[in-house]
Order: sequence, then structure tokens, then C-alpha cells
Amino acid sequence: MTQSFGFDTLQIHAGARPDPATGARQVPIYQTTAYVFRDADHAAALFNLQEVGYIYSRLTNPTVAALGERLAALEGGAGAVCTSSGHAAQLMALYPLMGPGKNIVSSTRLYGGTITQFTQVFKRFGWSTNFVDTDDLAAVEAAIDENTRAIFCETIANPGGYVTDIPALAAIADKHGIPLVVDNTTATPYLCNPIAMGATLVVHSTTKYLTGNGTVTGGAIIDSGKFDWSQNDKFPSLSAPEPAYHGLKFHETFGSLAYTFFSIAIGLRDLGMTMNPQAAHYTLMGVETLSLRMEKHVANAGKVAAWLEKHPAVEAVTYPGLDSSPYKARAERLLPKGAGALFTIALKGGYDACVKLVDSLELFSHVANLGDARSLVIHSASTTHRQLTPEQQVAAGAAPNVVRLSIGIENPEDIIADLEQALAKASA
Repeated sequence: MTQSFGFDTLQIHAGARPDPATGARQVPIYQTTAYVFRDADHAAALFNLQEVGYIYSRLTNPTVAALGERLAALEGGAGAVCTSSGHAAQLMALYPLMGPGKNIVSSTRLYGGTITQFTQVFKRFGWSTNFVDTDDLAAVEAAIDENTRAIFCETIANPGGYVTDIPALAAIADKHGIPLVVDNTTATPYLCNPIAMGATLVVHSTTKYLTGNGTVTGGAIIDSGKFDWSQNDKFPSLSAPEPAYHGLKFHETFGSLAYTFFSIAIGLRDLGMTMNPQAAHYTLMGVETLSLRMEKHVANAGKVAAWLEKHPAVEAVTYPGLDSSPYKARAERLLPKGAGALFTIALKGGYDACVKLVDSLELFSHVANLGDARSLVIHSASTTHRQLTPEQQVAAGAAPNVVRLSIGIENPEDIIADLEQALAKASA
């Protein structure tokens, strides 16, 4: 299904053809481990990457493939690979690009678990991360060296609601011949299209808004198909002969789908971070209503943020849709349909008031998740960002006096009423 269709049409129809065996209109859950080959020649062709098809569900599965096709269509990419979680997607995204001694340049404003992955887990692979404030474009460029293999950022940073200037980072990445990787989880392709702004790869935690109902974990990597992996010698996994496939050169052989084919044939084969078909099915169901939900999320978030900004117990609100936000103009430019529904509030009562607020909320669910249809709350400094140093917490927008809110699609009056009673108790 081509990009000539509108977003609302693609979110329902892309990747979802009637089942050829039964005529089932909804994508079936292909709960199978393996697939029968037609004959020995067919099996050999599949294993040699000479023919596209299904071999083993660690690599490919029809339900998962349908989700990948749909997400690629919504993001405007050439191909997609689905994974078992958002963290798996991040690791998988960088796997074809990196090697011992190589590094990435990353925003300081990231989800706490991502910072831990980039600082601690990457060491085990011999990779490293240079963290910079991506609002300082000179600092971004200065952090790039001969071993840098990518720039990484989030569209709307979790938890602080900071909006990243994707076109500016893309220009720097292009100048240095490296890809820009954008985590678009908090914005979704409905609110922002990083590939159209110059991003090479887009990653998602499909657990969040794409599924939208808090039922399954998952991740995805969408490849723009526009990067020239052979322009220099920085990406031998994609440009040089691959020993595991008798010297096949992925970029030379597969062109715009080189990254996608490598991520399936090598990444999923060897790392095994595969999305299961039932998770893909739930996510396909969620994506069908993505635009409807995001419009409601955004409308509610704007009302709640404006109310919170005037509350005497609240010191600051980071929602980029507010006139007071330093990111308002950037949000309007890059996120014309709305500034998302994730932001933080700083309480005048500090850490203790934050704890009381979280414990006093009744409609909000206190969980380590975001992007659910329900309104969610968490105190990041003591949970999702607990492993960071105080300086890292502040840089990430998760200081001790800050609470993260993920605004759901309930009646906004009910969300505000719950916050009102909880803030009264927290500031008593």
C-alpha cells in the first residue's frame, strides 16, 4: 500500500490484506514456529537470501511482518523490523552500525533506562556514548569524532517534554556521513514524521501509544531507505562482504532495503530479540485507532497542562504546547498536530510533595509506563531515573521535585478533578 493514501487509511489497511487461505479480513495470529518449504531448492533460496519468504519465526512471521509493513507506511520508510521491546529496538537499531571502539552522540534528555543502556550495557560491546545537550548544535558537532557512527535523540524527550530540532541534527549527521536515529515513541508518526525531516532510522517502543492499551511490550525500527551505506568505510556490516552469506554485500544487493534485510538476516538471527505474533496482533489493533487517540491525548494534555500551570502548588509545567514553554515555536513547526501528551510538573513542596501526590491520585495509575489510554503518573527520580546521578536526573528533566504525567483519553474534567484533590493533599 503506497503513501498516496492518507494516514487514517494507512493505519487501518497497510499490511492488512485478506488472508489468502481463509479470507479472514483481520490479520490472523500466525502462532507457528516454522514454515514448510516447497522443496529443497526453495529452502536453499530462502536461506541464501535469494528469495523472500518465511523460514522460522525468530526471523520472520506473517503477523509481525504485517505490523512492520504498516509502521513503515505510517513513518514513510522503506522497511521495518519489529522487536520484543523498545530497548531491544534501540540495541538492534545500532547493531549494524557499531563495532568495538565506536561511539554515538546522544541527547542528554532521554528515558532513564535508555541512558543506562547507553552508558552501562554498551560498554560490554565496546561501544561508548558522548552525551550532549542537543539544543547546543555546536556541542553536538564538537562531540563527533572519527569513531562516531550515529546521532541519537527522542522527538519529545521522556520525561520532560523537550522537543528536539530534528532537521538541524539531520543536517549535522549528513555533513559527517552518519545516520540520525530518532526515538519517535512519545510523538508517534501521527504527530511527527522524522524521516521527512532527514532522520535515517526511527525507533519505537510499540508498548506505548502505538498499542495504546498497556497489554504487550514491543519495539520497532523503521528504515528510511535513503542513507548511502557505501559512501564511506564506516559501515562495513552493510557495505562490505558478509562472511555468513558467502561474501554478499547487503547494500550492493538490496539497495534501499539493505538495512532492513541485514537486521532480519543477521540482527534477529543472532540477537533473537523477536516480537511474538500475539503482541504484533494487539499492536495492529491499537494502531487502527492511533490518530483518533492521539487527537484526544493532545486535547486533554493541553487542558490539563494549562490548568496545572495556574495551580499554586505547581512550580513549573514542561508541556511544549504551552505559550510559556521555550519549545512552543519548535513544537508548532515540527509537531503541527499537537505537542503530545507527556510532560512533567515540578512541585513547590519538593520530593515529599511529589510522593504524596503520587500516593493520593485515584484516577491516575501509578505505573512504569506511558502512552496508555489511561492517565498515568510516576515519580521519575525514585523509579525510572533512579539509577542516574543527581546531575543526570536534572539534565534528563527528572529532578527530585518533578512528577511525570502521561495524560490519557478520559474526560478532561475528571483528570483535573483527580489532580486537584491530590495536589490539595500533597500541599497540605
